[in-house]
Amino acid sequence: MAFIDEMKIYARAGKGGDGVERWLHERGKEYSGPAGGDGGNGGDVHIKAVRDVYILAKYKHNKKFMADDGESGRSSSEHGANGEDMIIDLPLGSIVKNLRTGLEYHLLQEEQKILILKGGRGGFGNEHFKSSTNTTPKEWTPGKEGEEAEFQVELQLFADLGLIGLPNAGKSSLLNALTKAHAKIGAYQFTTLDPNLGDFYGYIIADIPGLIEGASEGKGLGTKFLRHIKRTKILAHLVSFENASPNAEGGWENMMKVYKTIRKELEKHDPELSKKEEIILLTKTDVTDEKSIREVVKEFEKLKKPVFTVTLYDNQSIKNFGDELVKLLKSK
Repeated sequence: MAFIDEMKIYARAGKGGDGVERWLHERGKEYSGPAGGDGGNGGDVHIKAVRDVYILAKYKHNKKFMADDGESGRSSSEHGANGEDMIIDLPLGSIVKNLRTGLEYHLLQEEQKILILKGGRGGFGNEHFKSSTNTTPKEWTPGKEGEEAEFQVELQLFADLGLIGLPNAGKSSLLNALTKAHAKIGAYQFTTLDPNLGDFYGYIIADIPGLIEGASEGKGLGTKFLRHIKRTKILAHLVSFENASPNAEGGWENMMKVYKTIRKELEKHDPELSKKEEIILLTKTDVTDEKSIREVVKEFEKLKKPVFTVTLYDNQSIKNFGDELVKLLKSK
């Protein structure tokens, strides 16, 4: 299913039911008093956060959401039934803006429900107007209209794990290996134009578009990347051994330089992004030897962050990383 992260929708709360003029009849009498019930209230409109990042695509051809109207009042002084509420399921992390009032609503917790439009109140039946001076009221009132508005929905991903790194670090390939995602991959920059998402034992993993130096100033796909990374819980920073360039002493300094390039872009855009919990994943170990891998791991461990290695050509390395990742996500 296509990934959609922006959409404009229309919503309307239900109209209140009309009050009615009714009379209580007794044998031998034309009437014995007013008995018109009040109308039911119109249904409200709520938004609710769900763990389904593709749900906006389901609304692509149906962007109107309407709560039920309230029922008209009944005889025997019975109220009409209230209209059913409309609950619009939206992805966790959505920002919903009322384009009429400017109010914004943020869905930050799973199952969080927010009232965005109030249904109209039901009208009064003639019994409501009965008094000592008016024993045979014929007044009744119509139900009130419900609120309505257009809304702009914008999704800022609320993924459990965000895969970050330079283009071709292996993010899409890793996502495909860990989940049932079918992310497009290729040997050129910016294969990923939108975040690809996968379900990993109930956790959402997002392959965020690749960064380049200068992304915080809008180069490449930087601004799109940074928008979606904002609410990701944990960052998995991928650094490929293809970026390695051994110096005269056998060290692999270029990989650290690549890592610091991404870190710099995060800090320049928003210092809070650089404070997110992070793990380091050294990818494509198949292009080098065991000794070099140990040397690079040792250097990255100096950053005091969890360091993992993986290659798609070794299923065991994928399994080992997956097992550790499950433990990490469960602990959060």
